[in-house]
Amino acid sequence: MVYETYSADETVRLAEALGRQAVIGGIYALDGELGAGKTAFAQGFALGLGIMEHITSPTFTIINEYVNELGSKLYHFDVYRIEEPDEMYELGYEEYFYSGDGVCLVEWAELIKPLMPDDTVWIKISKDIEKGIDYRKIEVL
Repeated sequence: MVYETYSADETVRLAEALGRQAVIGGIYALDGELGAGKTAFAQGFALGLGIMEHITSPTFTIINEYVNELGSKLYHFDVYRIEEPDEMYELGYEEYFYSGDGVCLVEWAELIKPLMPDDTVWIKISKDIEKGIDYRKIEVL
């Protein structure tokens, strides 16, 4: 599916709608260049999961864990600083990816593509400055 948004608010609202459809145990991979809107997307996605906390990109901690009122979990990864996919083993990523007790959202997932399960939902965010500075094309694959 392909979506287009023309503001950060529209991106957040779209991601919120997609977050409401997320499946516990699902893995969602965000791909896009710097400034594409991955963190804004993550904020909306978390809202869709019922998480009211402020969502920040875990660039230095690699992973943040959030829990909604019902106990459902969001594991938010930012693997930008990962130099080799094998570094993910040190983080115990398998416990998150395969536990089935939460939703995983992985920013910069392309960097660890060999580790991503076959049933990962890929979300590609791209800009097109000719369509406007806040325009985003969001492809869900």
